[in-house]
This record gives sequence, structure tokens and C-alpha cells, in this order.
Amino acid sequence: MTTAQILLAEVLQEAKATRKLLSLVPFEKADFKPHEKSMSLIRLAAHVAEISGWWKECLVQDELDFSKGNFASNSYNSTEDILKLHDTLVAKAEVILANAKEEDFLKSWTMRNGDQIYFTQPKSQVVRTWCMNHLYHHRGQLNVYLRLLDISLPEVYGPSADNG
Repeated sequence: MTTAQILLAEVLQEAKATRKLLSLVPFEKADFKPHEKSMSLIRLAAHVAEISGWWKECLVQDELDFSKGNFASNSYNSTEDILKLHDTLVAKAEVILANAKEEDFLKSWTMRNGDQIYFTQPKSQVVRTWCMNHLYHHRGQLNVYLRLLDISLPEVYGPSADNG
């Protein structure tokens, strides 16, 4: 299997778990924060959904330059809006990975803000860190938010305490 095929299988598997979790977000509690420094529930849920769309920036493009983009947060009116975003971005990731070549993962990728370079790494490392691990990190946070709101959590890699 190629790197793209391996990642695509993981993306599709994890998208199911992510979608289950996002479907539980209670929009009426959109402003909930477990701590004053935390993101709101709806901002975190949107961020989890948005990460699935980072494949274009991390694999197709060769750099992300914060000085050249509009990185304002979108607003969402319902949990369904966030699910729709997630589904759309996963479908785009699927197309990107289906068309990726092995040599794409060997190219360098740079994160910068104008002249300030934060780092340059191989795309293989960038997609693992920013498209996959970053998703898992924030999905774990979302699990905690939902637990604090006393919402039963779905199984992901096996039964949860709520459905075991």
C-alpha cells in the first residue's frame, strides 16, 4: 500500500468516529467552556470539523503563510451545519489522497508568517502532525467537554463507559 492509501484508510475510519462525536454536540450549549481559557464548545466542535479540510494546505500546497490568508472563524447555526462541514471536508480529503503520489509526501512544507518561518518539514510529517494527530488531540478535548455536560459518549476504538 502507498502512503496515501494508508492515510486514506485512516482518514475514513476516523471520520466515522469524529462524525459520531460531532453529532452529539448540543448547540443550545454552544457557549459552554470548562475553563475561561478554553474554546467554547461550538468553536471546538467547528475546529474538529475544520481539521479534516487541512489536507489541501498540508499536502497539495507547499506552504502555509498566515500573512496571505483569511483565517477568521466561520459561524455555524446548528450541529447539522458542523456535520455538513465535516462531511464536505472529508470528501475533499478523500479526493486529495486518492490523487496523491508517493513523491508528494517527500516534498518540504513550510509554515510561515511572511518572512518569519516557523518550521519546514517533509509533508509526510506535516500531514501526520497537523491533519491526523491534531484532530485526535482536539477530538479528545471534545470528549471531555461532552462528558462534563453529562452527554453519553460513543464507542470509538471499543466500548465507552456509556455503552460498554
